[in-house]
Amino acid sequence: MNGPAEGLKKAMKGFGTNEKELIKILSKPDPVAMASLRKTYDQRFISDLMADIKKEVSGDFEDALLALVRGPLAQDVYNLRKAMEGAGTDEEYLNDVLLGRSNADINAIKDEYQRTYKRALESDIKAELSSKTEQLFIMVLSARRTEESVPVDPRAVEADVDKFQAAVGGFGNDASTVADMFSSRSNSQLRALSQAYEQRFHKSLARVIEKEFSGHMEDALLRILGLAVDPAKADADAIEATMKGMGTRDELLMNRVIRVHWNREHCAQVKRAYKHFYKKDLEKRIKDETKGDFEKILLACIE
Repeated sequence: MNGPAEGLKKAMKGFGTNEKELIKILSKPDPVAMASLRKTYDQRFISDLMADIKKEVSGDFEDALLALVRGPLAQDVYNLRKAMEGAGTDEEYLNDVLLGRSNADINAIKDEYQRTYKRALESDIKAELSSKTEQLFIMVLSARRTEESVPVDPRAVEADVDKFQAAVGGFGNDASTVADMFSSRSNSQLRALSQAYEQRFHKSLARVIEKEFSGHMEDALLRILGLAVDPAKADADAIEATMKGMGTRDELLMNRVIRVHWNREHCAQVKRAYKHFYKKDLEKRIKDETKGDFEKILLACIE
């Protein structure tokens, strides 16, 4: 990692900054290589790559470079803390970081959050959320999803269809049952549930959730379902949502693009899904909505 570390130092040395070089070097490594690059830089130059970047650049471009240097796990816990600091809660970041994750991911996030901030993630979530959504997120944090390696049992799927219908079919709905189901089933099981439900009742599970739930609970359940049924479309939709309507939500766009960037295969699938559903290239869409070095770093992350 000496070459890239040297390149970073050179790009930030003396008067002015070579932004083009920073983009080229920092948009390429995978999470393991990025951790190695950061360590090499810090040791070789007895410096701190994060601090050096902060001195050289600013704004959305700075946020994007720091997100890349942190790597996926540290960025996840950074976003969680930021979402819950101060007044109000940024629910979209909670959804992005915690929903649809594997048990191993959730446990790693909880441990890293505790290690970084010396506070329990569960306690912070309880303080921020209430009633149905609090219950759902505490269930999610218990990391008790069926593993993807477990085969789908058709009889269990039919039982889940019955259970889901009973939870939403009467007057009002039984949010606890739905939360328990959505937080404990594997993606394969949720996909099978979605198909079986539609076959039996001739309406989509997503439409029923939209009708029965509202606000954060609705968004959270749809996110879990979307990631199970078609993860590439779910992430393409999430990226588009940050650019839709008046103004672009730059920070959320950046986080969603960089999250996808860490998995190159998934990134390619997201770009294909975006083109299929929105009839245009994701690169072109980002170009139209952003500018300058911020635009360049986002495009470099998905190329």
